[in-house]
Order: sequence, then structure tokens, then C-alpha cells
Amino acid sequence: MDKEFKLPELGENIESAKVAGVLVKEGDSVEIDQVLIEIETDKATIEVPSTIKGIVKKVLAKNGEDVKVGQAIIVFDSADSGIKEDAPAEVSPASSVPTAVDSAQPEVVKEVVAPLQSGGLVEMVLPELGENISDALVAVVLVKPGDILEKDQAVLEIETDKATIEVPSTIEGVVKEVMAKVGEKVKVGDVIVKAESSVSVKPEKKADVVQSPVAAETVTDVKTLAVDESKPVKGEKEKAEPGEIDKQPPIKKGSAPAAPSVRRIAREIGVDINEVSGSGPGGRISMDDVKAYSKKLHEQVKLGIGAVGSMVNIKKESLPDFSKYGGIDVQPMNNIRAKTADHLSYAWSVIPHVTQHDKADITELEEVRKKINSRLDKSAAKLTVTTILVKVLEAALKKFPQFNSSIDLEKHEIIYKKYFNIGIAVDTDFGLIVPVLKNVNNKTLTELSAELNTLAEKARIKKIALEDLQGANMTITNLGGIGGTSFTPIVNSPEVAILGVSRGTFEPVYKDNSFVPKLMMPLSLSYDHRIIDGADAARFLRFICEILEEPLRIIL
Repeated sequence: MDKEFKLPELGENIESAKVAGVLVKEGDSVEIDQVLIEIETDKATIEVPSTIKGIVKKVLAKNGEDVKVGQAIIVFDSADSGIKEDAPAEVSPASSVPTAVDSAQPEVVKEVVAPLQSGGLVEMVLPELGENISDALVAVVLVKPGDILEKDQAVLEIETDKATIEVPSTIEGVVKEVMAKVGEKVKVGDVIVKAESSVSVKPEKKADVVQSPVAAETVTDVKTLAVDESKPVKGEKEKAEPGEIDKQPPIKKGSAPAAPSVRRIAREIGVDINEVSGSGPGGRISMDDVKAYSKKLHEQVKLGIGAVGSMVNIKKESLPDFSKYGGIDVQPMNNIRAKTADHLSYAWSVIPHVTQHDKADITELEEVRKKINSRLDKSAAKLTVTTILVKVLEAALKKFPQFNSSIDLEKHEIIYKKYFNIGIAVDTDFGLIVPVLKNVNNKTLTELSAELNTLAEKARIKKIALEDLQGANMTITNLGGIGGTSFTPIVNSPEVAILGVSRGTFEPVYKDNSFVPKLMMPLSLSYDHRIIDGADAARFLRFICEILEEPLRIIL
């Protein structure tokens, strides 16, 4: 019997995942631990390694499909535990069809044998870029036709919604064609470069056409796959129940492609079939697609989105024609701006925000900070208010653990974190970026200042790594260098709070029966009211103010 490779367990409460990339094809020789497919869960992109050694007979998983744990995704030839040199009807690793096929199938032969004639031509596709990143903008193309390409040589610079990344080559040879163009968007899995491999593959001589059992089986598989794409997704009923056709509303031209039984279920549970995205061939909608869409709507209601409007279901009003009133200039959003807009819209819709304001007397702190900086070497990183706030925030998170948490409404759980990573919002020419200082509890003020300077510079020149933008427990956004007296920052989900800092000014403060000038720094704390109460927020912010006013409290 043929051996089936099934999708293994992916983690707690993960029942299915979307196929992001299929890395093998029919005819490929596979070793144990070789990566077969890349899948996307709701948390990460995962490489799935093979537990079987052999030759791929059939690939059941397709890009963009949802596959369930335990579902067969690859079929291996049972007669093979490796490549056999003396096999009579050997399947070439470079092709999914044997070299000898039935002459009664000329069309199939033409489609699948052609690649053997150009065996030296290899393609490089855009690899996975990070969690939930499906495409990117080409910023710079670093190779051209005729260039000699080596592995790990930079091919492109691309802009994601978070950073600029160099894409290294995974192939070797002479560049024949560059598919990616500056300014275009490319998707993960798209071919970006074609090259002539340094190891050429000579086309085999034409042999007499002989019908072999393996060849016939392979051709049948190809034909079957072609037919299957036009059939409904497995599990659907193509025919309606008796009498259902009479109840079925007429299907209008251009309506969503779905079987009558799927349309009936959608009507019964109140789902507009035209709003559902189909995962099947040609966008065909399956029963699972309808169920997933319905589940998503219910989750949004649970999260409270229904009260303020779902990001999916909000009816967007059309904009007027502004050109009627005067000249306009329409510019597309860059990736970072578009992602920021989507993420903050989601955070504002889901999180019930409250903002607490207070002021800290930093008169003495500023005097000490300036003295320390005056003694530092010119090449050393200067001590800043933001760096000091990072250490103060660490102390506050330890004292008030509910601020160092995330909420899971679906499971009705609170995740308390035992690590301390602080995000710092950085203003750049192309949008807001939030680098993350990791494990601040293990670093000194000097180390944090140097690291923050490095991360901020990388962010401004779009060279920051994706891992430097992930894992924050809470964020600081400091507008003190620009101005303002207070503001209401938006919580960066899945964090539950964010600290805003405005410009410090001298104010008269009544002390010891008289008014004295004090440098007062306004602080604005926005928090998630689902998990943090107002009294706790007031105590948290006051604690920060008291530490800034008396830094020795951290030691005590």
C-alpha cells in the first residue's frame, strides 16, 4: 500500500491550518526531516518535516487550502524507501511523470514532459517573511539577467508592513530572467528570479512510446486531478435534498459559487453566502467555509465588536468626488501605514479604552540625568527620559501584574507574563514602528540606552529585523520632544496598556506654604477596561510618578 503522510499535531487547540507553501512535487525524492509544506496557524508559520523517506506519488495539499490535523497531505510510493537505480519505470525527481507514456495521451505528455527539456532552468520563489505576512513591496532589485548568482547572495530588498528585508538567493546559476519589478507587490511563493543552473540536465532521447503500468497510473492521476478541481469540495452534497430545488432561490449570474446544500445551510444560519470567501477551486464555497465565517461573526459579537461595528461587516460609505472642489493628489498607502491603520482600527474596535492622566515632578531627576550625561564619554549612549521610563515601567509591571498580561476572551483566561519586554514607539518618515527592548530586567540603563539607539536607527532606515518588532508586554510612546500637554494613546493589542509621555514644563507647585517652580512631566495611561479597573490604573500611574520623583524607591 502507498504511504500517506498526515498533518501532525500542531499545538494545543489548533485543529487546522492554512497551507502557505508546498515545497515538494510529484516525483520528488524526500528524506526524513525534509520540509514538505509550510502552514500558517493563527499564531505562526510552521514548517512541517517529513517522517517518511521515499518518492512523492501525489500531493494532496494545495496553496491556500485549509488542512486539518490528521488529514493526508502527501502520498508516497510504497515501493520506494529511497531512489532505486534499477527500477524499470523510474519516476524522475525533476518531474511528476515517467519518461515513457501512452501516446494516446498527447496533451498530457506535452504539458508535463516539456520541463525536462529545460532541466537546467531553476526558479526562486519569495520565501516566508514572517507571521501573517503574505506579500511585500519590491524596493530594490539587486540582480539582472546575465549576473552570476550564488546561494545567500542578496537578490531583492522588499518592504513589508514592518521593515525592509534583504531576500537571499536559494539557487545558483546565471540569471536568465528577473520576474520581480521595483514598486510591484510580490506574494509569498511567487517566482521572482529564473536562472540557468550551473548543473545542466540533458534531455533524454526520444524513446518509443510504451504503455507501462506506472505511466498509465500517473497519467490517470493527472487527469483525475484536473477533473477533481471542478467538483465540489469533499464533504459537500452536489444534489439538494428532495424538494429542496423548489425552495432554492434562483441563482443569479455572478453569484457566489456553492452547492445548493451549502446555500441552504447558509440561509438557515443567517449567513449571506455572497460575503463568504471560498477556499475551493475557483473560489468555490464549501460547508466548512460557511461554518468558519459564521464562527468568526459569533466571535466578533463575543469580543464586543458587534456593538461598535465589525471590521468585516461595517458598511463603508463611498467618498465624494473631491476633484469637483479643487485639485487633489491621490497617493497609495505604504505597507506600514496600511498595516498600522488596520491594526489600530481593530484595537480601537475590540478594546474598551480608558485613559488616566497624571503628572510627575522630574525636577531632581533631570538634574541628575544631565550630570550623568556630562560625565559620559562622547561616544557613549546618552541617558534619556525614555530609557529611565523603561526601568520604571519594569518595576511597575512587577508590582501590578495585571498590566503585564493579555486576555483570551474565547477561553475566558488571563495570560500573566513572567518576562519584561518593553516596546518603544518610533516616529519615522514612513510611519510608526515599535521596536521592542527584550528582557529589560536583565539590563542596565547604559545597556538599554545603547540598544534603544541602535533599534531606533534601524527602524528609521528600514533595516530592522522582524523579531525586533515582536513580543512586547507594554509600550511607551513619548511625544515630549515634539510637544503637547496630554493625549490618549491606543492600546497596542494584545497588550493591555500603553504609557504616553508629553513635554515637561515648569509649573508653580504649592509646597511648604509657598509656590515653587517644578518641572512637571504629563503622563497618559490608556488601558483595557476589560481586565484593568480604574482604581488600579490610577495606582499604577501614581506609582510611576512617585518612582520618577524618588528614584531610590526602586532600590528600597
